[in-house]
Amino acid sequence: MKKFLSIFIVLLFIFPLFGQGQEVPVVYFTSEISPGSLMEIYEALDWEAEGRVAVKISTGEPPASNYLRPELIADLVRSVNGTIVECNTAYGGSRAATRMHYQVAKDHGFTDIADFEIQDEDGSFTLPVNGGDVLKENYVGASFPDYDSYLVLSHFKGHAMAGFGGAIKNISIGLASSAGKGWIHSGGKSRTNPWGGSQKAFTESMAEAGKSVSDYLDYGKRITYINVMNRLSVDCDCNGNPAEPDMHDIGILASNDPVALDQACVDLVYAQKDGDGASLVKRIESRDGLHTLEHGEKIGLGSREYKLVNIDE
Repeated sequence: MKKFLSIFIVLLFIFPLFGQGQEVPVVYFTSEISPGSLMEIYEALDWEAEGRVAVKISTGEPPASNYLRPELIADLVRSVNGTIVECNTAYGGSRAATRMHYQVAKDHGFTDIADFEIQDEDGSFTLPVNGGDVLKENYVGASFPDYDSYLVLSHFKGHAMAGFGGAIKNISIGLASSAGKGWIHSGGKSRTNPWGGSQKAFTESMAEAGKSVSDYLDYGKRITYINVMNRLSVDCDCNGNPAEPDMHDIGILASNDPVALDQACVDLVYAQKDGDGASLVKRIESRDGLHTLEHGEKIGLGSREYKLVNIDE
């Protein structure tokens, strides 16, 4: 672990963040995956949750997906007095309808640790997309604007369509209402049929939808991001029977910049030795997953350059 981490820790970039006029963002890292280390990396962000706080997670598709377990996140969620939020899916399954989705949240233990809300229970809220090439608007859950701060907790892993899923996916597809998911997946062609759009339009729509969320929440002022790199399957938590990982757990990363955070996670996957993680790399490349990061940087969602700070040292 220390050998490949040292490559990143010595990279101290001084270039301005694309589109934001700020210095390159910091990404914090810890190799320990525990409730305590999750608290520590959150505190390292020097970001304060204010007002009514939403904690965005994936509830995970039954019966055996790799969602972040309540026992891992409970202390952090309670420390910010957060309400766990999710939106319904657009592709069937156990989380496509509100009543069933609430049952999944209960069955997976989330209602035992905090209040829980399906944000698109009453439909959608429209956000403008500024500077996008594909989307002009994005549809999130109707209760999205009811919260003052967003703490985005993502399980970093592969994804059947996007190549990988992390912070950007969680604020785009994840925060999108069921109709919004169709809109993003189809590249802005349909709110009822998520299939049939081009891959490039899909990956660019994810970045653009994410930017609409980031813009609304004042780019890092009212939103921050934590990715947990465990159970690194090639399959998303929307898959109830994901493939077993072929690589070891890596750790937890956090940043106020979602592009930098996801880029750092991808870099750590690529840095594995002896073929560890080869299937995840293949999944990312087969779906042109890196284009989401490229487009996110282009439109000003964040920076692919970053400074990695190891809080274990």
